[in-house]
Amino acid sequence: MSSVFTRIVRGEIPCHNVGEDDRFLAFLDIAPVRMGHTLVIPKQEVDRFFDLPADLLAGIMPFAQGVARRIKAVVPCNRIGVSVVGLEVPHAHVHLIPIDGLYDMDFSKPKVEMTADELAALAKRIREA
Repeated sequence: MSSVFTRIVRGEIPCHNVGEDDRFLAFLDIAPVRMGHTLVIPKQEVDRFFDLPADLLAGIMPFAQGVARRIKAVVPCNRIGVSVVGLEVPHAHVHLIPIDGLYDMDFSKPKVEMTADELAALAKRIREA
């Protein structure tokens, strides 16, 4: 069975796309720990991050770097935090989270509530940055 992220890549489930190329997709997390929380995934479904083929492993961070720069240009923050946890969805992914301190990377905190319209507007601003 395909992961929810593979279904997003295929267009079966909508997302708030903030960047894409032939190998990777970045989209806003719908249950963000901070406004601008973005997921970067390889389009190829691989469960564990360090099981990615070498070319995807080597390419995901440069792709994420461009996305992080656009997020930082739009979302006020000190920096963009990076996390690879990999427990929520069996599809390798990187979390990019606008942060002002370590406490902003706490996944156990209540999630930020944003409407679909707010997410869509933010995604558009990040894409265009």
